Order: sequence, then structure tokens, then C-alpha cells
Amino acid sequence: MNGTLAEARTLANDVRMAVPARPPADVVVCPPFTALSTVATTLAGSSIALGAQNMYQQDKGAFTGEISPLMLLDVGCRYVILGHSERRRRMGESSQAVNQKTRLALERGLIPIVCVGETWPERSEGQTQRIIEEQIAVSLADLSPAELGGLLIAYEPVWAIGTGQVATPDQAEEIHRFIRTLLPSDVSGRVRILYGGSVTPDNAAGLLEREELDGALVGGASLKADSFLAILQAAW
Repeated sequence: MNGTLAEARTLANDVRMAVPARPPADVVVCPPFTALSTVATTLAGSSIALGAQNMYQQDKGAFTGEISPLMLLDVGCRYVILGHSERRRRMGESSQAVNQKTRLALERGLIPIVCVGETWPERSEGQTQRIIEEQIAVSLADLSPAELGGLLIAYEPVWAIGTGQVATPDQAEEIHRFIRTLLPSDVSGRVRILYGGSVTPDNAAGLLEREELDGALVGGASLKADSFLAILQAAW
């Protein structure tokens, strides 16, 4: 929840100017709903894809304040973040709701980025794998192998989001590897798993060099073009 339209336009343009026509890695930006149209216009014709930060699990109806997948497609979105820890913890979003959203997003042709992650008390009590397994099982319930192959998973330890703390490369890789064991064997190697949680230009290279990490879900460091672009360079 950051940025005016002018700020969003400037940030998107700065990123666009620095990203080549055929970047070595996929680049997606997910501005607030109010800025989607402006950023879509700014990025038109570039290699950078547009995504949204959330959506509702219905196409239309009396759901005041919500945004449907059809609206996101209409404005040019290809991706949508679902089940972000702030949605789960602050807005009370359940894994069942995330599952409904994920299935509808896939049906409508959007690429979901499904987030999972544990809190610090859960990690300190040795509950990390149990929490992750429960979130994966429910959030991705009833999806076919083909559908699973069409989404991304983001592991974002809640204790590392906006705190300055970050999972070590070993910790991150351990959970990414564990997540793969929870997926059907015929798709586990194809599903891209991102790491999110205080990713910065200083730690991005150490994280992204790990084999199990397929990318990053960048938070605060994406609000400034120079730091976001430095992370992209680490990915390339």
C-alpha cells in the first residue's frame, strides 16, 4: 500500500528503461489496484509483466471493495499474488479462501503466486514444516498436475518480512526443498518457488545462487528502482 500514481509511473518507467527486451529472468511488478492501469500503460510493449496483489474468488457480484480476476485481466494483469502473509495474518484470509482464489485465477488464465510461511513463534517451536505442509495442502487442494505446473509458490517466513531479518540461504533452501516434497513428483521440479522476506541487494545473490530458489518476491526493496534493479542483476 505505497505510492501515488505519479510515483508509480516514475518507478515503473525507471525499471522499464533498465530491463532489456529479453531479460535473463522473468520480471513482474505488482502495484496497488489504483496504479494498475497507469503502470500497464507505462510498461506497454516491454518485457515486464503486470501482476496484482490480491483478487476475490468470484468473477462479479455484490462484493463491495473487492476486485475480480476479470477486472485484473481487463487492465492487463498476467499474475496475481494470493495468500500473502499480510492477507493471512492481518485480514484473516484462510487457506481455504486462497484455494478458491487460486483455482479461479487459473481458470481465468492468470498465473497465481501462492504464498506460504511461518511466524517466529511457530519456527521457534519447531512447527515450520507442519505449518507449511498445512498451508500447501489446503491452498493447493484439488489442483491437477497441469494446474500446479501453471502457478508459482512463494515461501515467505513471516518473521523475515519487513523486519530486516532474513532466512539464511541454508534455511531458505531447506524449506524450498521441503515444499517440493509436498508436490506431485511429476511437477515438483517444474514449479518455480520464490523466496520472500527482507530480500535486498546485499543478500539477493547469496539467496538466488541456491539451486532450490527460483526467484524472489521482493517487498520494501522494490519501492526504489535502484535497489530493485540491483536485485534483478543478482538474479541475472
